[in-house]
Amino acid sequence: MQKTEELLKDISKTYGQESYSSVPKNYKKGRHKYIIVTGSVMSGIGKGVVSSSLANLLKCHGLKISPVKFDGYINYDAGTLNPFRHGEVFVLEDGTETDLDLGSYERFLNQNLSKDNSLTTGKIFKTIIDKERNGAYLGRDVQFIPHVTGEIKLFLRNLAIKTNADITLVEVGGTVGDLENSYFLEAMRELAYEENKDNVCFVNVTYIIKPSSLNEHKSKAAQLGIKMLMSLGIQPNIIVCRSNKPISNSVKEKVSIFSNVPINKVVNVYNLSTIYDTPLFLKSINLDKEILNMLNLKPRKLVKQDLTFKSWENFVNKLKNAKKELTVGITGKYTEVHDSYLSILKALEHTAPYYNAKVNVKWIETTDEKNIDKKLNDVDGIIVPGGFGKRGTEGKIACVKYARENNIPYLGLCYGFQMAVIEFARNICNLKDANSTEIDANTKHPVIDILPEQKKLYGLGGNMRLGSHKVEVKRGTKAYSLYKSDYVNERFRHRFECNPEYIKLLEDHGMVFSGRAPKQEIMQILELPKHRYFIGTQFHGEMTSKPLHPSPLFKGFIEAMVNKL
Repeated sequence: MQKTEELLKDISKTYGQESYSSVPKNYKKGRHKYIIVTGSVMSGIGKGVVSSSLANLLKCHGLKISPVKFDGYINYDAGTLNPFRHGEVFVLEDGTETDLDLGSYERFLNQNLSKDNSLTTGKIFKTIIDKERNGAYLGRDVQFIPHVTGEIKLFLRNLAIKTNADITLVEVGGTVGDLENSYFLEAMRELAYEENKDNVCFVNVTYIIKPSSLNEHKSKAAQLGIKMLMSLGIQPNIIVCRSNKPISNSVKEKVSIFSNVPINKVVNVYNLSTIYDTPLFLKSINLDKEILNMLNLKPRKLVKQDLTFKSWENFVNKLKNAKKELTVGITGKYTEVHDSYLSILKALEHTAPYYNAKVNVKWIETTDEKNIDKKLNDVDGIIVPGGFGKRGTEGKIACVKYARENNIPYLGLCYGFQMAVIEFARNICNLKDANSTEIDANTKHPVIDILPEQKKLYGLGGNMRLGSHKVEVKRGTKAYSLYKSDYVNERFRHRFECNPEYIKLLEDHGMVFSGRAPKQEIMQILELPKHRYFIGTQFHGEMTSKPLHPSPLFKGFIEAMVNKL
């Protein structure tokens, strides 16, 4: 008998144990709480806004929140995803290319996030394969349980420790029933089992449909979605019913009975006048108190932070009471999918109220170059956003020309910077064939060329100039009057730049490069001093803009339009 036990111990040491530890060193169970937000019925119903609003609400109570978005695609990150399919790629300070919901988290939390706040199937699988190749599993066959689910739990617990979070808020992308989410939901079930029920709260965001033929809300689809979640071993603690209009109590009662969730924890978040009102709405129905009681937490005295109930309410009041109306033309080739430019839309939306204004967007599809003048004749300002490739570029250049010649406030973001250089070179510097080598590799005048550090790189994934970089701002310029600082940090996502060989020629004809990379000939801000407002940036100012701290670029842009009125 003794020999048998010794033999089993030797086998265990050699080949690994059946269990797989997903608990890091120094982790204290109960110190960190978890909120898991899932979706059912269908995607695109505002799960990200609900998650962001919960994070906002709990942070206003003085708690430290670390949000995480899980995306089930096998891509390592969102960097190579087509905006038509997935909306914009949001770039974090550390250069991580993520899902657009990370932008919502940053705006609602008024804080910057990192790679640790984004998790994809690709990232999980790559971590596991790398470990397996290095022998980390001691010869074990690597399986979904315990290794994949264990890696997910380890990721979340490491984040909780690293950020010292009171609450780690996890949004599961997609919907319950998606194959790519099944193992992640299993990991969340295991997490709840291991952490105990008063440390994990499940919030299911469902949709209550209202068929036009019936003109009444029907809860059956929501019931079936919740049933599928429960069949996976997950009992939701809170049900958020999304709808266009308020639902009746009888609908909430049906959902409550079917899901075993008390009716006071079945809440209806219908469409509000603005998404920024959602945290205040959730507070008004005491959802914050329900969650705090459930997780055995109490509000804490606020450390010094800008985000408070009062500051958020002041911002929302500004937004609701804005009187002046502005029309901004956003020009691009993804205009059919508005999420492709979500951060720009949000930056305009949350900046305008500070000037007693609200913005109406006019979408200008630049793949159609005809009648650009007519399309832009009723706009108060023009934005040429980021982009890649040849399609639609001539239309964008025509929009730049219209803004310059008609003294219309102009803001060029990334590609918009490059298009402004090309337009100026062609029509002011008389370089008729000026272009970017991205558009025409054989152009006679490559005023836009690939960055030196990019010339030896191949492939598309994660090899651009990404994330936060320092910009040196030239004194006496419009850019300096906006930033009021010699150096600023902004977020980049590009491979091409203004060709240094053409800088002097452009400057001799009146273009001012008011921002550059320190100690490098990489131009990062351009402006036309005689123009009402004409600024192009190689970086994405929209990605650092937040409701309580709008981007200086957007503030200057909005102010110029208001003054024009």
